[in-house]
Amino acid sequence: MKSILITGASSGIGRATAELFLQSGWCVGVLARSPGPLREIAEAYDHAIPLIADVTEPEAIEAAVERFAGEAGHLDVLFNNAGIFTPAGSIDEIPLEDWTRAVNVNLTGMFLAARAAFRVMRQQSPQGGRIINNGSISAHVPRPGSVTYTATKHGVTGLTRTLSLDGRPFDIACGQIDIGNALTPMVQALNDNARAQDPQAEVQPTMDVADAAASVLHMAQLPLGANVQFMTVMATKMPYIGRG
Repeated sequence: MKSILITGASSGIGRATAELFLQSGWCVGVLARSPGPLREIAEAYDHAIPLIADVTEPEAIEAAVERFAGEAGHLDVLFNNAGIFTPAGSIDEIPLEDWTRAVNVNLTGMFLAARAAFRVMRQQSPQGGRIINNGSISAHVPRPGSVTYTATKHGVTGLTRTLSLDGRPFDIACGQIDIGNALTPMVQALNDNARAQDPQAEVQPTMDVADAAASVLHMAQLPLGANVQFMTVMATKMPYIGRG
């Protein structure tokens, strides 16, 4: 049975992806800070392994990855998904605390999870595996007032490229999925806030979160001799082309 560990698995893209992989017969490690949603997933599916951890805590992440690899027998894929979106504003309005929080979760958290997974994949037998980083449309072009999110997601692209290069000798592939406006609680909150400020505001076009999950499944199912380096999947009518 193939195995995947998913960070940020308690809601949104992470949860939808976890449920799709479970329905497809994978052993899935669901990792997040909130135990309640993880227990719900584990109770609903036989091959779900709940892992309660904060991606910003190095020892907790290393322990969770090693535990999952031990229980699953082999770590085939890491979906490096956990992330946050801090309140919008121009750079002079952004509290330092918001910047630090975004960097800690969106960039350092991804580094820590990738580091732990890379170590396991390099040492396991057979050697190798795949890391899929959740980038964003913002890894390419920004939304207005999104300096913390955009800067960290550009950093994720650098992480992806370097892992792809450094993983070659060990059969560790790394790719990035850049998702635009999957209808998650985070995107719904952006639309709700826009409508609260202006009832006539045009809300952002969205797509079903299941379509994002299906794209991750496609990337994960490839043999290690093939890799989707970057995939962009987005709501067809969202302002990506020409945004900036």
